[in-house]
Amino acid sequence: MKILVMGAGAVGCYYGARLQQAGEEVVLGARGDHLRALREHGLDVRSAKGNFRLDVTATDRPAAFAPYDLILFAVKSYDTEAAAEQIKDCLAPDGVIMTIQNGVENEDLLCRYFPRAAVMGGNSRVGAELVAPGRLNHTALGIIEFGELDGAITPRAERLAQLFHRAGILGELTTDLKTIRWYKLMGNNATNTVATLSRTTLGQMLEDPDGYNLVRTLMLETLAVGRAEGANVSDERADLQLRQIQKSLNAYAIKPSTLQDLERGKRLEYDAISGAVVRAARRHGMRVPATETVYALLKLLDSNRNGGNR
Repeated sequence: MKILVMGAGAVGCYYGARLQQAGEEVVLGARGDHLRALREHGLDVRSAKGNFRLDVTATDRPAAFAPYDLILFAVKSYDTEAAAEQIKDCLAPDGVIMTIQNGVENEDLLCRYFPRAAVMGGNSRVGAELVAPGRLNHTALGIIEFGELDGAITPRAERLAQLFHRAGILGELTTDLKTIRWYKLMGNNATNTVATLSRTTLGQMLEDPDGYNLVRTLMLETLAVGRAEGANVSDERADLQLRQIQKSLNAYAIKPSTLQDLERGKRLEYDAISGAVVRAARRHGMRVPATETVYALLKLLDSNRNGGNR
């Protein structure tokens, strides 16, 4: 299978590397210093599952290697439309584009550029950080949960599940994409936001009682909005996920992606996370005061951290 990883940052590089190790033909869509490092030195991965280095194919012109059977779409959500425009003619006739981005709104955006039948959705569940151009640290998990937009278990979805299984990245092939996407948003709206505003790792934020309570409040607000949107989510999942994080041996080392972006001076991906919850809440006449607060703070932080200029 010929695969484009569009947005080969930390998350995209990890999955692209595992798919290449499984024997697939993988092209990494990257840019800047990271692209140059991938071309000149390959991808260097440090992982508890074993360190390795790969020679990779990397490009900032993905059309040059098209068509693709699978596009794993992993750009930051604020780049969705620009990236989709760049690759809108790159799918093979029966190809699939699968978003594994943060948020719950990107599927609909991709359907503006690709036939709805070509679009699938999923969650990345991985702790990964680019510590330097071309150098990746893998700290936790490393799976993809995914499914068809209509919840069907199709032959192509089963083929992708088999592929992900061979690559060691299969989490779940779901019949309820909306629910798993809102569960992922629950975690992001709580941990990404608090970590960025407080500059703490997962372990540090949950060690503090007030930090713990804030994270849990944000989770419960997200779940309430998700239910209003039709997701089959339960508040019990919040406490389960909090316990899992606290038990993790890597919790004190894991920095959510938005905190990583802040530390690198990059634009913050808050609108697709907290903004999505706020917009959905307003559609249903709901108040989410904790989420509204972190959304406003992150917006101010993002717009003003460089003297008011991005």
